[in-house]
Amino acid sequence: MARLNLGTAAPEPYQGFKDADAAIRKGPLDDKVRELVKIRVSQINGCVFCVDMHSREARRIGETEDRLLQLPVWQESELFDERERAALGYAEAATLRDHIDDEQWEELRKAFPDESELGHLIAQVSLINALNLIGVPLQMKPPRR
Repeated sequence: MARLNLGTAAPEPYQGFKDADAAIRKGPLDDKVRELVKIRVSQINGCVFCVDMHSREARRIGETEDRLLQLPVWQESELFDERERAALGYAEAATLRDHIDDEQWEELRKAFPDESELGHLIAQVSLINALNLIGVPLQMKPPRR
């Protein structure tokens, strides 16, 4: 059991997170890219609740087991395309608070030339980091199955 149910304790701010998630889902960002980014950021941040939830969601939308297994080592894997690599590279750098240099930014822009899709990617990385900052300290756990 989590230390606190944020939806009960602070329903208005919690609803804001849910509304942001819904807005991102309605946008142009590819579903698989969206879920891969959520999983990878959650792995880095150590949020077991989010890793579990988004891995299940990724499988539901057709993501393969092989890609999910190789996600922690995506840089060495041959299973991810250039768009996914650009998104994962940005997500990792932003999560680790690394400097996004001009070269990395240009690779990201090349992979995501549509500014709306790029904006949704940036919003997604920010949102999943924020949600991890809820899940980890509140010790949220997935259900035992």
